[in-house]
Amino acid sequence: MRPDRLNPLFISADSLKGVGPGLARPLERLGLGRVRDFAYHLPDRFVTRRAVADLDEASVGENIVVKLTPLEYRASVGRGPMRVLASDTAGNVAAITYFGRASHGGKKALPLGEARWVAGRLDQYGQMLQIVHPDHVVAESGAALSQLVEPVYPLSEGLTQGRLAALIHQAMAGVPSLPEWIEPSLLDKMHWPAWRDALELAHKGEHAAARDRLAYDELLANSLALMLVRNSNRKQVGTPLKGDGSLRARLQLPFELTGAQRRSIAEIEQDMAQPAPMLRLLQGDVGSGKTAVALEAMLVAVEGGAQAALLAPTEILARQHYETLSRMAAPTGVTIALLTGRDKGKARESILMGLMDGSIQIVVGTHAIFQDAVTYKNLAMVVIDEQHRFGVAQRVMLGQKGRRTPHCLAMTATPIPRTLTLAQYGEMDVSRLDEMPPGRQPIDTRVVAVERMGDVVGALGRHLESGHQAYWVCPMVRELESEDIAAAEARYAELKTRFGDTVVLVHGQLRPEVKDAAMERFARGEAKLLVATTVIEVGVDVPNSTLMVIEQAERFGLAQLHQLRGRVGRGEGKSTCLLLRGEALSETARERLALMRESQDGFKLAEEDLRLRGGGELLGTRQSGDTPFRVASLEQIQRLLPLAHDDARLLMERDGGLTGERGEAARLLLYLFERDWGVQLLRGG
Repeated sequence: MRPDRLNPLFISADSLKGVGPGLARPLERLGLGRVRDFAYHLPDRFVTRRAVADLDEASVGENIVVKLTPLEYRASVGRGPMRVLASDTAGNVAAITYFGRASHGGKKALPLGEARWVAGRLDQYGQMLQIVHPDHVVAESGAALSQLVEPVYPLSEGLTQGRLAALIHQAMAGVPSLPEWIEPSLLDKMHWPAWRDALELAHKGEHAAARDRLAYDELLANSLALMLVRNSNRKQVGTPLKGDGSLRARLQLPFELTGAQRRSIAEIEQDMAQPAPMLRLLQGDVGSGKTAVALEAMLVAVEGGAQAALLAPTEILARQHYETLSRMAAPTGVTIALLTGRDKGKARESILMGLMDGSIQIVVGTHAIFQDAVTYKNLAMVVIDEQHRFGVAQRVMLGQKGRRTPHCLAMTATPIPRTLTLAQYGEMDVSRLDEMPPGRQPIDTRVVAVERMGDVVGALGRHLESGHQAYWVCPMVRELESEDIAAAEARYAELKTRFGDTVVLVHGQLRPEVKDAAMERFARGEAKLLVATTVIEVGVDVPNSTLMVIEQAERFGLAQLHQLRGRVGRGEGKSTCLLLRGEALSETARERLALMRESQDGFKLAEEDLRLRGGGELLGTRQSGDTPFRVASLEQIQRLLPLAHDDARLLMERDGGLTGERGEAARLLLYLFERDWGVQLLRGG
């Protein structure tokens, strides 16, 4: 149960004055559902204004607060702006300009002959100074002068800065003080403020120490929770599994195992032989042979008289795994079954019976394999594919399906920098497949200007005529009026006009059955061109697809571009990836595309991606699986995570864990950041 003293932070947003049904949707889009969410919704930046006695003291382009007296209203013909001419105390005249509907409010805010304090940016239009759509117009100087430093918050449609700032101010009034969970000597050394003070300061101005303290809190909560999971796992009773090698000796893999694969298999085999259940992450680039390693691990379980399960995030990926494993394991005689939510009737009953009596030794499927109705005779090994889609809480839940806690091997095809591996998987041991199987051809990667779109479509036509398939990826589903961003639906319509019914469309807003049907048509070869958003970043394996076109590639991060490129080059044929770039490129985008051209090493690209994004550039598309954090930035993670990790270890090993004064405060921290699955693992927690 959450401690009572945190309850004020978890009160619903609709308890705040002014929050009704009209604000529910925009607040939901920003993730602002409770008081704590408002408290941690920190400003992107601050507007700093200077109070001036008159306009002679100000410079064009400067944000100012000045006292002005309205003299005259000047309305334009048609849809032009409405201007309020006003003078300062020295007699200088400026225009306060409003466009559209705001012009009605302008007259109300600026009655003729009555002095007002106006805050905004001073610009020049022809010979006249003007302030367009002032930020604030108030009668009393105190209110205006208090806005000299003003936060600028992330917004969503339907919210204004003023409304959101007022709600955050209201929410902050209900934030209680909490006991200190940071080690006192560290707090003094870093000159960090107390927790509640840090929140206040972070909303009031650029305060690096306050921001760092809040980021550190989040990192400490995460490190502590992962450490609790790790400690709890070591206390669990698993099933020691030692295979005799009889089944693995019959495997006839189409390639020689790499040194990295052999090393990883040995690490996994050693873990599985222990009484404590394995908790290991297998990191491998696209095409590095993770499936072969997973099969060897599952055969160790079968050789040891137990069952194994492979959990995939989507039905189509589960089906691909089933076919691949069935083909690879055919010489062993092991019985493998596929179980998804689509299986019904007698076929489903037959699989459930086989799992219960042990005649099915390996099952592959989606979350359906862990439903209450599914019972295993002796499940002792679980493989989770595409790890970033499953949180720690899900991994803990999986541990409850076997008679004893099963060994767990999590796989990810997203190369993750070591810093972020510690942040996301700190409770797991890590094996890395950092070698590629011999004979894998590099993908020919080229950067092409968008002006050559006609040439690209022509080349695509020749590629499809030759019998091969292709992908075309766009950054968004639909175009925004305000931005020129390639949209999957519009591109699909154009390409379908050119190439007919052999073109299919896939994006995240389609119904699952529609998306699956399109994917299956493409996987079977009935469709030749798949137009998509980044939904295909993981889990599509079509060896005949040897061309990838990524439109507006500068809008994607390196790690994401590399994942998308990895959808091709999966067969024996030569593959090509065309990165279509826009006209205006930032230096970071230019460097990113150059790195893609030069390197196919996913781990190197992941480190470079972190370096480039750590500089604060905002990407056009959010990176999937980036970090599990809301407060801490990438730069703060790199700088503060090792400190938080050491502090968490100190608390657990020297300071009595979650007992004692600091331990009780740390327990509050875990609940505050909703890492309470760590607390639940403690006896009596």
